[in-house]
Amino acid sequence: MERKSGVLMHVSSLFGDYSSGSFGEEAKYFIDKIKEMGFSYWQVLPFCLVDECNSPYKSYSSFGGNPYFVDLKTLHKKGLLTTEELDAQKQQTPYSTEFVRLYHTRLDVLMNASKRVTDKSGIENFIKNNSYLENFCRFMALKKSNGEKPWFEWETDNVDENYLFMWKFIQYEFFNEWAEIKKYANEKGVKIIGDIPIYVSLDSADVWSNKELFLLDEKNVPLAVAGVPPDYFCEDGQLWGNPLYDWEKMESDGFKWWCDRLSHMLTMFDGVRIDHFRGIESYWSVPQGAKTAKEGKWNKGPGMKLISKLKETAGDKLIIAEDLGDITYEVEKLVEDSGFPGMKVFQFGFLDYGDNPHMPHNYKNNCVAYTGTHDNNTLLGYLWELDSGLKKEMLRYCGFYDENWEAGMYSIIRTIFQSHAGLVIMPVQDLLGYGSDTRLNIPGKADGNWQYRVTREQLDNIDKNKFYELNKLYKRL
Repeated sequence: MERKSGVLMHVSSLFGDYSSGSFGEEAKYFIDKIKEMGFSYWQVLPFCLVDECNSPYKSYSSFGGNPYFVDLKTLHKKGLLTTEELDAQKQQTPYSTEFVRLYHTRLDVLMNASKRVTDKSGIENFIKNNSYLENFCRFMALKKSNGEKPWFEWETDNVDENYLFMWKFIQYEFFNEWAEIKKYANEKGVKIIGDIPIYVSLDSADVWSNKELFLLDEKNVPLAVAGVPPDYFCEDGQLWGNPLYDWEKMESDGFKWWCDRLSHMLTMFDGVRIDHFRGIESYWSVPQGAKTAKEGKWNKGPGMKLISKLKETAGDKLIIAEDLGDITYEVEKLVEDSGFPGMKVFQFGFLDYGDNPHMPHNYKNNCVAYTGTHDNNTLLGYLWELDSGLKKEMLRYCGFYDENWEAGMYSIIRTIFQSHAGLVIMPVQDLLGYGSDTRLNIPGKADGNWQYRVTREQLDNIDKNKFYELNKLYKRL
Protein backbone atom coordinates (compact mmCIF):
# COMPACT_ATOMS: atom_id res chain seq x y z
CA MET A 1 0.00 0.00 0.00
CA GLU A 2 1.02 3.58 -0.63
CA ARG A 3 1.89 5.36 2.65
CA LYS A 4 -1.02 7.64 3.49
CA SER A 5 -3.12 8.77 6.46
CA GLY A 6 -6.71 9.71 7.15
CA VAL A 7 -9.33 10.83 9.65
CA LEU A 8 -12.33 8.81 10.87
CA MET A 9 -15.48 10.85 11.48
CA HIS A 10 -19.13 10.06 10.80
CA VAL A 11 -21.08 12.69 8.84
CA SER A 12 -23.52 13.08 11.74
CA SER A 13 -20.59 14.35 13.84
CA LEU A 14 -19.97 17.34 11.56
CA PHE A 15 -20.73 20.78 12.94
CA GLY A 16 -23.74 22.74 11.69
CA ASP A 17 -26.93 24.44 12.86
CA TYR A 18 -29.61 21.80 12.31
CA SER A 19 -29.27 18.96 14.85
CA SER A 20 -26.97 16.72 12.76
CA GLY A 21 -24.02 16.97 10.45
CA SER A 22 -25.06 16.99 6.79
CA PHE A 23 -23.89 17.22 3.18
CA GLY A 24 -23.57 21.00 3.34
CA GLU A 25 -20.68 23.46 3.21
CA GLU A 26 -19.52 22.15 6.59
CA ALA A 27 -18.42 18.89 4.92
CA LYS A 28 -16.28 20.86 2.47
CA TYR A 29 -14.81 22.85 5.35
CA PHE A 30 -13.84 19.61 7.10
CA ILE A 31 -12.21 18.31 3.90
CA ASP A 32 -10.18 21.52 3.65
CA LYS A 33 -9.07 21.17 7.27
CA ILE A 34 -7.83 17.59 7.04
CA LYS A 35 -6.11 18.36 3.73
CA GLU A 36 -4.21 21.20 5.44
CA MET A 37 -3.01 18.67 8.02
CA GLY A 38 -1.63 16.38 5.30
CA PHE A 39 -4.34 13.71 5.46
CA SER A 40 -5.41 11.97 2.25
CA TYR A 41 -8.47 10.01 3.43
CA TRP A 42 -11.75 10.70 5.17
CA GLN A 43 -13.32 7.53 6.55
CA VAL A 44 -17.05 7.66 7.26
CA LEU A 45 -19.54 5.23 8.82
CA PRO A 46 -22.65 3.79 7.11
CA PHE A 47 -24.86 6.31 5.31
CA CYS A 48 -28.11 4.36 5.76
CA LEU A 49 -31.00 5.15 8.12
CA VAL A 50 -30.45 4.58 11.83
CA ASP A 51 -32.36 2.15 14.07
CA GLU A 52 -34.11 2.81 17.39
CA CYS A 53 -30.68 2.90 19.08
CA ASN A 54 -29.46 5.49 16.52
CA SER A 55 -27.09 2.94 14.99
CA PRO A 56 -26.62 2.78 11.19
CA TYR A 57 -25.69 -0.92 11.42
CA LYS A 58 -29.29 -2.22 11.48
CA SER A 59 -31.13 -0.16 8.90
CA TYR A 60 -34.32 -0.23 6.82
CA SER A 61 -32.09 -0.43 3.74
CA SER A 62 -28.44 -1.01 2.93
CA PHE A 63 -28.89 1.01 -0.27
CA GLY A 64 -31.00 3.99 0.88
CA GLY A 65 -29.60 7.23 2.28
CA ASN A 66 -30.19 8.82 5.70
CA PRO A 67 -32.62 11.78 5.38
CA TYR A 68 -30.87 13.57 8.26
CA PHE A 69 -27.84 14.11 5.99
CA VAL A 70 -29.82 16.08 3.39
CA ASP A 71 -28.69 19.68 3.83
CA LEU A 72 -31.54 22.03 4.76
CA LYS A 73 -29.67 25.16 3.67
CA THR A 74 -29.29 23.65 0.18
CA LEU A 75 -33.07 23.09 0.02
CA HIS A 76 -33.63 26.67 1.19
CA LYS A 77 -31.36 28.01 -1.57
CA LYS A 78 -33.41 26.01 -4.09
CA GLY A 79 -36.57 27.67 -2.83
CA LEU A 80 -37.94 24.40 -1.43
CA LEU A 81 -37.94 25.55 2.20
CA THR A 82 -39.04 28.90 3.60
CA THR A 83 -36.84 30.95 5.90
CA GLU A 84 -39.34 30.31 8.70
CA GLU A 85 -39.15 26.53 8.18
CA LEU A 86 -35.36 26.66 8.18
CA ASP A 87 -35.20 28.75 11.35
CA ALA A 88 -37.62 26.40 13.11
CA GLN A 89 -35.12 23.56 12.61
CA LYS A 90 -32.29 25.37 14.42
CA GLN A 91 -30.69 23.05 16.96
CA GLN A 92 -30.71 23.43 20.74
CA THR A 93 -27.08 22.30 21.21
CA PRO A 94 -24.08 22.09 18.85
CA TYR A 95 -22.47 19.28 20.85
CA SER A 96 -24.89 16.41 20.25
CA THR A 97 -26.85 14.88 17.39
CA GLU A 98 -30.46 15.57 18.40
CA PHE A 99 -31.98 12.25 17.36
CA VAL A 100 -35.27 12.65 19.23
CA ARG A 101 -35.91 16.02 17.62
CA LEU A 102 -34.88 14.75 14.20
CA TYR A 103 -37.18 11.75 14.52
CA HIS A 104 -40.18 13.91 15.35
CA THR A 105 -39.67 16.83 12.94
CA ARG A 106 -37.28 16.21 10.03
CA LEU A 107 -39.53 14.17 7.73
CA ASP A 108 -42.29 16.79 8.05
CA VAL A 109 -39.87 19.45 6.83
CA LEU A 110 -38.67 17.27 3.95
CA MET A 111 -42.28 16.53 3.03
CA ASN A 112 -42.93 20.27 2.73
CA ALA A 113 -39.89 20.62 0.49
CA SER A 114 -40.92 17.68 -1.72
CA LYS A 115 -44.37 19.20 -2.28
CA ARG A 116 -42.77 22.33 -3.76
CA VAL A 117 -40.95 20.41 -6.51
CA THR A 118 -42.44 21.57 -9.81
CA ASP A 119 -40.70 19.22 -12.25
CA LYS A 120 -40.68 15.70 -10.84
CA SER A 121 -39.37 13.93 -13.94
CA GLY A 122 -35.67 14.10 -12.97
CA ILE A 123 -36.39 12.60 -9.56
CA GLU A 124 -38.66 9.86 -10.97
CA ASN A 125 -36.06 8.90 -13.60
CA PHE A 126 -33.28 8.81 -11.01
CA ILE A 127 -35.25 6.36 -8.87
CA LYS A 128 -36.36 4.21 -11.83
CA ASN A 129 -32.72 3.72 -12.77
CA ASN A 130 -31.95 2.12 -9.38
CA SER A 131 -34.29 -0.76 -8.55
CA TYR A 132 -32.91 -1.04 -5.01
CA LEU A 133 -33.74 2.59 -4.24
CA GLU A 134 -37.13 2.14 -5.89
CA ASN A 135 -37.84 -0.85 -3.61
CA PHE A 136 -36.66 1.11 -0.60
CA CYS A 137 -38.92 4.11 -1.28
CA ARG A 138 -41.94 1.84 -1.76
CA PHE A 139 -41.01 -0.08 1.39
CA MET A 140 -41.01 3.14 3.44
CA ALA A 141 -44.35 4.22 1.94
CA LEU A 142 -45.92 0.83 2.66
CA LYS A 143 -44.52 0.90 6.18
CA LYS A 144 -46.26 4.24 6.73
CA SER A 145 -49.55 2.90 5.31
CA ASN A 146 -49.33 -0.06 7.70
CA GLY A 147 -48.86 1.97 10.86
CA GLU A 148 -45.05 1.53 10.89
CA LYS A 149 -45.43 -2.20 11.54
CA PRO A 150 -42.68 -4.57 10.29
CA TRP A 151 -43.28 -5.80 6.72
CA PHE A 152 -44.26 -9.32 7.82
CA GLU A 153 -47.29 -7.82 9.62
CA TRP A 154 -48.53 -5.61 6.77
CA GLU A 155 -52.18 -5.76 5.76
CA THR A 156 -52.46 -3.21 2.92
CA ASP A 157 -50.61 -2.59 -0.36
CA ASN A 158 -51.97 0.94 -0.74
CA VAL A 159 -49.56 3.86 -0.45
CA ASP A 160 -49.87 7.61 -0.06
CA GLU A 161 -48.40 8.87 -3.34
CA ASN A 162 -47.19 12.12 -1.72
CA TYR A 163 -45.37 10.16 0.96
CA LEU A 164 -43.85 7.85 -1.66
CA PHE A 165 -42.64 10.84 -3.67
CA MET A 166 -41.15 12.40 -0.52
CA TRP A 167 -38.86 9.39 -0.13
CA LYS A 168 -37.90 9.55 -3.81
CA PHE A 169 -37.12 13.25 -3.37
CA ILE A 170 -35.01 12.53 -0.25
CA GLN A 171 -32.95 9.91 -2.07
CA TYR A 172 -32.45 12.15 -5.11
CA GLU A 173 -31.25 15.02 -2.92
CA PHE A 174 -29.13 12.74 -0.75
CA PHE A 175 -27.18 11.15 -3.59
CA ASN A 176 -26.78 14.34 -5.61
CA GLU A 177 -25.60 16.37 -2.61
CA TRP A 178 -23.13 13.64 -1.65
CA ALA A 179 -21.83 13.39 -5.22
CA GLU A 180 -20.90 17.08 -4.99
CA ILE A 181 -19.10 16.55 -1.67
CA LYS A 182 -17.17 13.56 -3.01
CA LYS A 183 -16.21 15.45 -6.17
CA TYR A 184 -14.95 18.33 -4.03
CA ALA A 185 -12.91 15.96 -1.84
CA ASN A 186 -11.35 14.17 -4.81
CA GLU A 187 -10.42 17.47 -6.44
CA LYS A 188 -8.66 18.41 -3.20
CA GLY A 189 -6.75 15.12 -3.19
CA VAL A 190 -8.86 13.52 -0.44
CA LYS A 191 -10.40 10.08 -0.96
CA ILE A 192 -13.48 8.84 0.90
CA ILE A 193 -13.74 5.42 2.56
CA GLY A 194 -17.28 4.15 3.19
CA ASP A 195 -18.53 1.35 5.42
CA ILE A 196 -20.58 -1.75 4.58
CA PRO A 197 -22.33 -3.39 7.55
CA ILE A 198 -22.11 -7.14 6.97
CA TYR A 199 -25.74 -7.76 7.99
CA VAL A 200 -29.10 -6.11 7.31
CA SER A 201 -32.19 -5.73 9.47
CA LEU A 202 -35.07 -8.22 9.29
CA ASP A 203 -37.45 -5.27 8.95
CA SER A 204 -35.79 -3.86 5.85
CA ALA A 205 -36.35 -3.39 2.15
CA ASP A 206 -33.40 -5.76 1.65
CA VAL A 207 -35.17 -8.73 3.25
CA TRP A 208 -38.71 -7.72 2.18
CA SER A 209 -37.75 -7.73 -1.50
CA ASN A 210 -35.27 -10.65 -1.34
CA LYS A 211 -36.78 -13.08 1.19
CA GLU A 212 -35.30 -16.10 -0.59
CA LEU A 213 -31.76 -14.87 0.17
CA PHE A 214 -32.19 -15.16 3.95
CA LEU A 215 -32.68 -18.04 6.38
CA LEU A 216 -36.37 -17.56 7.23
CA ASP A 217 -39.16 -20.03 8.01
CA GLU A 218 -42.54 -20.15 6.25
CA LYS A 219 -43.79 -17.33 8.54
CA ASN A 220 -40.76 -15.14 7.66
CA VAL A 221 -39.26 -15.64 11.12
CA PRO A 222 -35.44 -16.04 11.12
CA LEU A 223 -34.30 -19.61 11.75
CA ALA A 224 -31.29 -18.13 13.57
CA VAL A 225 -29.85 -14.65 14.06
CA ALA A 226 -26.48 -12.93 13.92
CA GLY A 227 -24.19 -11.91 16.77
CA VAL A 228 -20.72 -12.49 18.14
CA PRO A 229 -19.50 -14.64 21.06
CA PRO A 230 -18.19 -13.12 24.32
CA ASP A 231 -15.29 -10.76 23.61
CA TYR A 232 -13.33 -7.70 24.75
CA PHE A 233 -16.46 -5.54 24.50
CA CYS A 234 -19.12 -7.75 26.10
CA GLU A 235 -18.87 -10.80 28.39
CA ASP A 236 -22.21 -12.22 27.15
CA GLY A 237 -21.29 -11.64 23.52
CA GLN A 238 -23.43 -9.39 21.34
CA LEU A 239 -26.86 -10.54 20.18
CA TRP A 240 -27.38 -8.40 17.07
CA GLY A 241 -30.57 -10.16 15.96
CA ASN A 242 -30.07 -9.71 12.19
CA PRO A 243 -31.32 -12.50 9.91
CA LEU A 244 -28.58 -14.69 8.45
CA TYR A 245 -27.88 -15.08 4.75
CA ASP A 246 -28.74 -18.23 2.84
CA TRP A 247 -25.25 -18.45 1.39
CA GLU A 248 -26.08 -21.46 -0.84
CA LYS A 249 -28.92 -19.53 -2.45
CA MET A 250 -26.72 -16.46 -2.87
CA GLU A 251 -24.01 -18.52 -4.52
CA SER A 252 -26.49 -19.87 -7.08
CA ASP A 253 -26.74 -16.47 -8.82
CA GLY A 254 -23.10 -15.51 -8.34
CA PHE A 255 -23.75 -13.48 -5.17
CA LYS A 256 -25.55 -10.86 -7.28
CA TRP A 257 -27.09 -9.01 -4.31
CA TRP A 258 -23.69 -8.61 -2.64
CA CYS A 259 -22.02 -7.52 -5.88
CA ASP A 260 -24.79 -5.00 -6.55
CA ARG A 261 -24.40 -3.71 -3.01
CA LEU A 262 -20.65 -3.25 -3.36
CA SER A 263 -21.04 -1.65 -6.79
CA HIS A 264 -23.57 0.79 -5.34
CA MET A 265 -21.18 1.71 -2.52
CA LEU A 266 -18.27 2.21 -4.90
CA THR A 267 -20.26 4.80 -6.85
CA MET A 268 -20.35 6.77 -3.58
CA PHE A 269 -16.88 6.10 -2.19
CA ASP A 270 -13.28 5.60 -3.32
CA GLY A 271 -13.06 2.49 -1.16
CA VAL A 272 -15.02 0.67 1.55
CA ARG A 273 -14.51 -1.17 4.80
CA ILE A 274 -16.40 -4.47 5.04
CA ASP A 275 -17.64 -4.67 8.62
CA HIS A 276 -17.22 -7.98 10.51
CA PHE A 277 -15.21 -9.51 7.65
CA ARG A 278 -14.60 -12.64 9.71
CA GLY A 279 -18.30 -13.50 9.19
CA ILE A 280 -17.47 -14.29 5.57
CA GLU A 281 -15.17 -17.10 6.75
CA SER A 282 -17.39 -18.30 9.64
CA TYR A 283 -20.40 -16.62 11.20
CA TRP A 284 -21.85 -16.85 14.71
CA SER A 285 -25.35 -18.32 14.46
CA VAL A 286 -27.61 -17.81 17.51
CA PRO A 287 -30.82 -19.88 17.77
CA GLN A 288 -34.05 -17.90 17.43
CA GLY A 289 -35.29 -16.96 20.91
CA ALA A 290 -31.92 -17.29 22.66
CA LYS A 291 -31.46 -14.93 25.63
CA THR A 292 -27.77 -14.14 24.94
CA ALA A 293 -25.27 -14.64 22.16
CA LYS A 294 -23.48 -17.22 24.34
CA GLU A 295 -25.89 -19.84 22.98
CA GLY A 296 -24.60 -19.51 19.42
CA LYS A 297 -22.19 -21.56 17.33
CA TRP A 298 -19.84 -21.02 14.39
CA ASN A 299 -21.01 -21.98 10.89
CA LYS A 300 -18.92 -21.88 7.73
CA GLY A 301 -19.39 -18.84 5.48
CA PRO A 302 -18.86 -18.51 1.71
CA GLY A 303 -15.17 -17.62 1.99
CA MET A 304 -13.22 -17.05 -1.23
CA LYS A 305 -16.28 -17.84 -3.39
CA LEU A 306 -17.78 -14.51 -2.32
CA ILE A 307 -14.44 -12.69 -2.06
CA SER A 308 -13.58 -13.53 -5.69
CA LYS A 309 -16.84 -12.00 -6.89
CA LEU A 310 -16.32 -8.90 -4.75
CA LYS A 311 -12.79 -8.48 -6.14
CA GLU A 312 -14.16 -8.64 -9.68
CA THR A 313 -16.70 -5.95 -8.79
CA ALA A 314 -14.25 -3.68 -6.99
CA GLY A 315 -11.45 -3.75 -9.56
CA ASP A 316 -8.63 -1.59 -8.20
CA LYS A 317 -10.74 0.15 -5.54
CA LEU A 318 -9.65 -0.12 -1.90
CA ILE A 319 -11.44 -2.80 0.16
CA ILE A 320 -10.58 -2.94 3.87
CA ALA A 321 -11.28 -6.17 5.75
CA GLU A 322 -12.47 -5.49 9.32
CA ASP A 323 -10.77 -8.57 10.74
CA LEU A 324 -11.21 -7.81 14.45
CA GLY A 325 -12.71 -9.97 17.17
CA ASP A 326 -12.36 -13.74 17.58
CA ILE A 327 -9.76 -14.34 14.86
CA THR A 328 -8.67 -17.83 13.87
CA TYR A 329 -6.03 -19.14 11.48
CA GLU A 330 -8.78 -19.64 8.88
CA VAL A 331 -9.82 -15.96 9.11
CA GLU A 332 -6.20 -14.84 8.85
CA LYS A 333 -5.76 -17.02 5.76
CA LEU A 334 -8.93 -15.63 4.15
CA VAL A 335 -7.70 -12.05 4.66
CA GLU A 336 -4.30 -13.04 3.24
CA ASP A 337 -5.84 -14.83 0.24
CA SER A 338 -8.19 -11.91 -0.45
CA GLY A 339 -5.31 -9.47 -0.73
CA PHE A 340 -7.41 -6.93 1.19
CA PRO A 341 -5.66 -4.92 3.90
CA GLY A 342 -6.80 -5.90 7.39
CA MET A 343 -7.12 -3.64 10.43
CA LYS A 344 -4.80 -3.05 13.38
CA VAL A 345 -6.03 -1.20 16.47
CA PHE A 346 -3.43 0.23 18.85
CA GLN A 347 -5.73 -0.12 21.86
CA PHE A 348 -5.90 -3.89 21.31
CA GLY A 349 -2.10 -4.11 21.32
CA PHE A 350 -1.87 -3.66 25.07
CA LEU A 351 -4.60 -5.84 26.53
CA ASP A 352 -1.84 -7.59 28.50
CA TYR A 353 1.96 -7.71 28.66
CA GLY A 354 2.33 -10.16 25.80
CA ASP A 355 3.09 -9.66 22.11
CA ASN A 356 0.20 -9.48 19.65
CA PRO A 357 -0.54 -8.39 16.06
CA HIS A 358 -1.93 -5.01 17.17
CA MET A 359 1.42 -3.79 18.53
CA PRO A 360 2.92 -1.38 15.97
CA HIS A 361 6.16 -3.33 15.46
CA ASN A 362 4.02 -6.13 13.99
CA TYR A 363 2.20 -3.96 11.42
CA LYS A 364 2.83 -4.92 7.81
CA ASN A 365 2.44 -2.55 4.90
CA ASN A 366 -0.85 -4.06 3.71
CA CYS A 367 -2.91 -3.00 6.71
CA VAL A 368 -4.84 -0.01 8.05
CA ALA A 369 -3.77 1.04 11.55
CA TYR A 370 -6.02 2.94 13.98
CA THR A 371 -5.58 4.44 17.41
CA GLY A 372 -9.14 3.13 17.92
CA THR A 373 -12.31 2.62 15.89
CA HIS A 374 -15.81 4.05 16.38
CA ASP A 375 -16.45 1.17 18.81
CA ASN A 376 -13.43 1.99 21.00
CA ASN A 377 -12.96 4.59 23.68
CA THR A 378 -11.06 7.69 22.62
CA LEU A 379 -7.29 7.42 23.06
CA LEU A 380 -7.34 9.73 26.09
CA GLY A 381 -10.31 7.89 27.59
CA TYR A 382 -8.52 4.58 27.04
CA LEU A 383 -5.40 5.89 28.80
CA TRP A 384 -7.45 7.09 31.77
CA GLU A 385 -8.98 3.64 32.27
CA LEU A 386 -5.85 1.57 31.59
CA ASP A 387 -4.17 -0.32 34.43
CA SER A 388 -1.26 1.84 35.67
CA GLY A 389 1.35 -0.86 35.04
CA LEU A 390 0.19 -1.50 31.48
CA LYS A 391 -0.08 2.23 30.86
CA LYS A 392 3.55 2.73 31.90
CA GLU A 393 4.66 -0.23 29.75
CA MET A 394 2.73 1.05 26.73
CA LEU A 395 4.08 4.59 27.02
CA ARG A 396 7.62 3.22 27.42
CA TYR A 397 7.03 1.27 24.21
CA CYS A 398 6.23 4.59 22.54
CA GLY A 399 9.37 6.26 23.93
CA PHE A 400 7.57 8.33 26.58
CA TYR A 401 8.95 8.28 30.15
CA ASP A 402 7.44 11.40 31.76
CA GLU A 403 5.16 10.98 34.78
CA ASN A 404 2.58 13.27 33.13
CA TRP A 405 1.07 10.44 31.10
CA GLU A 406 -1.57 12.61 29.35
CA ALA A 407 1.26 14.23 27.40
CA GLY A 408 2.11 10.75 26.09
CA MET A 409 -0.76 10.79 23.58
CA TYR A 410 1.42 12.47 20.98
CA SER A 411 4.08 9.75 21.41
CA ILE A 412 1.44 7.09 20.72
CA ILE A 413 0.22 8.86 17.60
CA ARG A 414 3.79 9.36 16.41
CA THR A 415 4.52 5.65 16.95
CA ILE A 416 1.57 4.70 14.73
CA PHE A 417 2.65 7.17 12.03
CA GLN A 418 6.17 5.69 12.17
CA SER A 419 4.89 2.16 11.71
CA HIS A 420 5.07 0.14 8.50
CA ALA A 421 1.27 0.29 8.08
CA GLY A 422 0.36 1.55 4.63
CA LEU A 423 -2.58 3.60 5.87
CA VAL A 424 -3.09 5.06 9.35
CA ILE A 425 -6.45 6.46 10.47
CA MET A 426 -7.11 8.75 13.43
CA PRO A 427 -10.61 9.31 14.87
CA VAL A 428 -11.25 13.06 14.96
CA GLN A 429 -11.56 12.90 18.77
CA ASP A 430 -7.94 11.76 18.96
CA LEU A 431 -6.77 14.69 16.81
CA LEU A 432 -8.48 16.88 19.40
CA GLY A 433 -7.15 14.92 22.40
CA TYR A 434 -10.64 14.45 23.83
CA GLY A 435 -11.76 12.02 26.56
CA SER A 436 -14.40 9.34 26.92
CA ASP A 437 -17.28 11.85 27.08
CA THR A 438 -16.84 12.18 23.29
CA ARG A 439 -16.86 8.45 22.60
CA LEU A 440 -19.20 7.65 19.68
CA ASN A 441 -20.33 4.11 20.49
CA ILE A 442 -20.20 1.53 23.28
CA PRO A 443 -21.03 -1.91 21.79
CA GLY A 444 -23.80 -3.72 23.62
CA LYS A 445 -25.17 -0.48 25.14
CA ALA A 446 -28.63 0.39 23.86
CA ASP A 447 -28.82 4.13 24.46
CA GLY A 448 -26.62 7.23 24.55
CA ASN A 449 -24.55 6.29 21.50
CA TRP A 450 -23.88 7.96 18.13
CA GLN A 451 -24.44 11.49 19.44
CA TYR A 452 -20.96 13.06 19.42
CA ARG A 453 -20.49 16.19 17.32
CA VAL A 454 -17.52 18.46 16.77
CA THR A 455 -17.80 22.26 16.50
CA ARG A 456 -16.18 24.53 13.95
CA GLU A 457 -14.16 26.22 16.71
CA GLN A 458 -12.83 22.86 17.92
CA LEU A 459 -11.69 21.92 14.41
CA ASP A 460 -9.98 25.29 14.08
CA ASN A 461 -8.10 24.67 17.34
CA ILE A 462 -6.42 21.47 16.13
CA ASP A 463 -2.69 22.05 15.74
CA LYS A 464 -2.65 21.45 12.00
CA ASN A 465 1.12 22.00 11.74
CA LYS A 466 1.77 19.16 14.19
CA PHE A 467 -0.10 16.65 12.04
CA TYR A 468 1.26 18.04 8.79
CA GLU A 469 4.79 17.54 10.13
CA LEU A 470 3.97 13.95 11.16
CA ASN A 471 2.67 13.23 7.66
CA LYS A 472 5.68 14.89 6.08
CA LEU A 473 8.30 13.33 8.39
CA TYR A 474 6.95 9.78 8.00
CA LYS A 475 6.32 10.08 4.23
CA ARG A 476 2.52 9.99 4.34
CA LEU A 477 1.83 13.19 2.37
